[in-house]
Amino acid sequence: MKFWISGLIALILAGCAPVSTEQPAQATNDDTQPQPAIALQDLGPATEWQNETWLNTEAPLYLEELRGQVVLLEMWTFG
Repeated sequence: MKFWISGLIALILAGCAPVSTEQPAQATNDDTQPQPAIALQDLGPATEWQNETWLNTEAPLYLEELRGQVVLLEMWTFG
């Protein structure tokens, strides 16, 4: 029981610890565009989806229709 209470207190104290709000310094190649934290390979534009089954939508979705919007994708397969 004491171990459980000690763990709970430690968890609460860890959640109350101050968080640094300072932004890390980033090197820039010009003053307007900051460099990303890590460099990723540019694989070109995304290919269009080739789905046969769409859930929770009246018609298939196309990337051009979604351009400029924030989109959350949850991908899974039927079991």
